[in-house]
Amino acid sequence: MEQPMMFKKVKEALEEIRPMLAQHLGDIEFVRLENGIVYVKMLGMCDGCPLSVLTLKGGVEELLKMRVPGIIGVEAI
Repeated sequence: MEQPMMFKKVKEALEEIRPMLAQHLGDIEFVRLENGIVYVKMLGMCDGCPLSVLTLKGGVEELLKMRVPGIIGVEAI
């Protein structure tokens, strides 16, 4: 998949996740896409939350892998 299309699909998927995070006073920000890895910043109550790793790997990463061919992982920065 072309890089611009991957960016678009990643951003669309993150928009779907935002309302769930907002329920817990959190948010997520797309930072960059590099070699199949999506780098994000956890914001609000998600920043520093002990459960944010579960949210990131079990929720965000799984959704992105299903929705965007070529995504191999998600990392918080």
